[in-house]
Amino acid sequence: MTGIPDINPTTFGGRPLRLCSHAVIVTIQPAMVRKVFTVDEANSLIPLLERVFDAIQEKKEAVRRIGRQLEVLDLLWGSEVTRADNPDHYDYSRLKHEIAREISEIERIIQHEFIRRGLRFPAGGIESGLVDFPTTYDGRFVYLCWHSGEPELRFWHETDAGYRGRQEITQDQKESMGTVDDAESIDDTSLDF
Repeated sequence: MTGIPDINPTTFGGRPLRLCSHAVIVTIQPAMVRKVFTVDEANSLIPLLERVFDAIQEKKEAVRRIGRQLEVLDLLWGSEVTRADNPDHYDYSRLKHEIAREISEIERIIQHEFIRRGLRFPAGGIESGLVDFPTTYDGRFVYLCWHSGEPELRFWHETDAGYRGRQEITQDQKESMGTVDDAESIDDTSLDF
């Protein structure tokens, strides 16, 4: 297809970001905040994060809808739709502007609601609703792992283990994660953000 940028896949903060087959993505460099979360702190954010994921989903659906409209124009006209004298050029330009605005809003939400809070997305996390909360445990950094739809945070994993390495949080771990260790004295090179 001509005239419609392909973003499948692109990245956000070095992670794959798949929103739809046709959109405009402006990659921004996230200003990652380093924060160590306790289980209770992470759990207190879950209602907000659910609302944020819902808002992102609405924006992604808008991007897909607009992308389908752009595909129709592309099928009708090909590269001719980009010409100013084309009868559908105005609609094409308007739709490209709308899709860019929606993508920009998704990026703003991610930056404001996740990155600035010190949260991390594992690979595919934006699409699947996965969020990692950095914490300390037994003298090292680990991630508290939450998946959208889970009523509370119940799992953690090593920084190199990912979703498949999730382990259930025990009561002892819940009480010590993010509270016992001095985060400033722990090597943080295993954190991937």
